[in-house]
Amino acid sequence: MARAGQVDQEPESTPIRRVAAASLIGTTIEWYDFYIYGAASATVVGALFFPGFSTLAGTLAAFSTFAVGFVARPLGGAFFGHFGDRIGRKKMLIYSLLLMGVATFAIGLLPTFDAIGIWAPILLVTLRFVQGFAVGGEWGGAVIMAVEHAPANRRGFYGSWPQMGVPIGLLLSTGLFALFSSMPSDAFETWGWRVPFLLSALLVAVGMFIRLRIVETPVFAEVQKAGEVAKVPFVEMVRSHSKSVLLAGGIYLGHGVLFYVLSVFTLSWVTSQLGMPRSTFFTAVMIAAACQAVLVPMFGRLSDALGRRQVYAGGAVGAMLFAFPLFWLIETEQPILVWISVVAVLGVAHPAMYAPTAALYADLFPPRIRYSGASLGYQLGGATVGFVPLFAASIVGWAGGASWPISLLIVASTIIGLISIMIAKPAYADFPERSKGVSPNLIRRSARPRRRREATQYAIDDHPDEGEDQICLMSTTTTWR
Repeated sequence: MARAGQVDQEPESTPIRRVAAASLIGTTIEWYDFYIYGAASATVVGALFFPGFSTLAGTLAAFSTFAVGFVARPLGGAFFGHFGDRIGRKKMLIYSLLLMGVATFAIGLLPTFDAIGIWAPILLVTLRFVQGFAVGGEWGGAVIMAVEHAPANRRGFYGSWPQMGVPIGLLLSTGLFALFSSMPSDAFETWGWRVPFLLSALLVAVGMFIRLRIVETPVFAEVQKAGEVAKVPFVEMVRSHSKSVLLAGGIYLGHGVLFYVLSVFTLSWVTSQLGMPRSTFFTAVMIAAACQAVLVPMFGRLSDALGRRQVYAGGAVGAMLFAFPLFWLIETEQPILVWISVVAVLGVAHPAMYAPTAALYADLFPPRIRYSGASLGYQLGGATVGFVPLFAASIVGWAGGASWPISLLIVASTIIGLISIMIAKPAYADFPERSKGVSPNLIRRSARPRRRREATQYAIDDHPDEGEDQICLMSTTTTWR
């Protein structure tokens, strides 16, 4: 057994690329499962589980069940974050993936209202809650797994790998729904919509196999060896880091509202209000998701070079500039203009804001409560944006079908994100990388904030007993600016 002051070599033996790939595949599966419900809520959930409602009322009911998953996300973030900081990142990522897979597969088997009456929407809401609970623990664990394995000067890049799972999951779910929605309506509403949910079982099996082959992060291993595991991470986080949690939620709003307006609400709006074929907008979202998958790692790498704030702010400015032209072009109903507008905002501006957030959130919290802090902050923002499709449908109805309230909503949320990231401070650095081992005292000090500085930075002359060759300075100042 290694001594407390020594590095556990097992976590460090896992190649960073394997860890990044495992995080990417896992988040892809989780978000595929989560987003196929979004596509279903915009197309068939209202008719199959809430019959007898008007078109608007059925859409609102379907979006309400969609929002239930977001309400559950902070609870999942708190639960998985607590145990992720207590027993390890890897174990909780396996549990979250398995739970999501079971819930998604069960939705694919669920009888409709015509078969079991009121129990159909009740069971649907329950399973949607389980989906949200599971995904609440996924994102924080996946990005922390990648960031805590990454070299200091590549945290933005490798942290963006699990971020790619979001657009890839969206691409897969939207693509499958676009494929099956091209079926005759009777066949699609009878069994076609179920197939994407049932396919989740195969994807989860692949994800479980891959995640079982990675080991715990070196950072968490050092927390354990130093005896610095938080007894009640959630309580410590609320007492000492509640401001950072709220700011993390605000940062999420900046890109989250934009994402769900376009990927969920607008799909329903263009079909019911404009009469646009579903396939036209599905195609736009798929092209945008493909662009995201390519640009997210590029923007993540750029954030290592230019800074997290600069990259995020660039995307935010682009989103605000296109907020009104976006819907003007969509309202032309010309496929090429619809595709260009959606790709410009969802495919370019959004990934610029989203890519830096993995490393950014990790910098906000010390390792001993990082899973809890990053997960809860992210999922609080997620719980808020879960109501965006419902809210957007309501204000568009109030405005007589006009799109300008949605453009204002995008601008307002983006401003909140910008303000939040400007206020937030990267007050924590990870454990210094070592070649021979560092004393437990240095490990304990690394868990405490130094709020007087722009970012935590360990100076060699602060620890002369450790030796210059044993300390790799990790300053987040240059990557936040």
